[in-house]
Amino acid sequence: MANKKETPVLVTTAHRGVFFGYATDIDGPTISLKRAKLCVYWSADLRGFMGLASHGPNKSCKIGPAVDIVLRDITSVSMVTTEATERWEKATWA
Repeated sequence: MANKKETPVLVTTAHRGVFFGYATDIDGPTISLKRAKLCVYWSADLRGFMGLASHGPNKSCKIGPAVDIVLRDITSVSMVTTEATERWEKATWA
């Protein structure tokens, strides 16, 4: 069986979680994310959580450390742009 490619995604949950990470499968009731980061706060200039997928976090955002995680109660999965992925990789708690 061939290895599936990791895709950078932004996942939201019914519990108001907003997570960036890398997934190999985005179907089903749970999603496993590698190197996942939680966004605790984002600024209004990002224009909502989809701005995090499109542009990535900025200096005002509060981003937690990366861990592997399994998420449940998924409400959305957004594909993350290359630009946003680069910003997520550099993001820290500011």
